[in-house]
Amino acid sequence: MFLTNNNDLDAIEIAMLYKKRWEVEIFFKWMKQHLKIKSFWGTTLNAVKIQIYCAIIAYCLVAIIGNKLKVERPIYEILQILSISLLDKTPIREILIKCDYKYFKELESKQLKICGF
Repeated sequence: MFLTNNNDLDAIEIAMLYKKRWEVEIFFKWMKQHLKIKSFWGTTLNAVKIQIYCAIIAYCLVAIIGNKLKVERPIYEILQILSISLLDKTPIREILIKCDYKYFKELESKQLKICGF
């Protein structure tokens, strides 16, 4: 049943409910863009919550690293750099400062190291 068909609610309540629904849609769009959640691995409420929490924690940790190391890169860029150099033993500060991000997109598919480490 659509909310607009509900005659027990007034127009203001229906508008507020749709506004809240839109905020949820914006949150899921943000998740897909920033947390790289394209689909959920599980179907239960608990599985979805765990996946969202893990992605948010990872995002926050990367934001903290960028802030503490005074890296002048967007969080998305830091995530890209870290994903490419995940198993590299080079200190994170060196990886984030010395890497030239503009070449990552073309080289990422080839899995080449471009940082010279």
